[in-house]
Amino acid sequence: MYDHIGLKVKDLAASKRFYEAALAPLGHVLGSHDDTYAGLGPAGAPALWLYATPGAQGPGTHVAFCAANHEAVDAFYKAGLKAGAKDNGGPGPRPDYSPSYYAAFLIDPDGNNVEAVCP
Repeated sequence: MYDHIGLKVKDLAASKRFYEAALAPLGHVLGSHDDTYAGLGPAGAPALWLYATPGAQGPGTHVAFCAANHEAVDAFYKAGLKAGAKDNGGPGPRPDYSPSYYAAFLIDPDGNNVEAVCP
């Protein structure tokens, strides 16, 4: 549905570590990057862009990534926690969203709510 998303981040290295770890189970990899930005997404098609913005403090954004199955959602959550994210809702069904909705939520290093979902 979207072409790409850009997030301003205070610490590019920390954010890159988090997103590389948490998104690997979803099939995403680090693509184009330098000291000021990093692009992640499917190989050859980065769609999440991180932009180094020292002192950035936004209201927090919600980004949800599609997962192939429940195991990928679980792996996203575990890898994200290991990479320094904060829990914002462990893996499990969310019947209040829809009968088959299965998701996990993490808070990234910049306070964004990051979700992996297998609808």
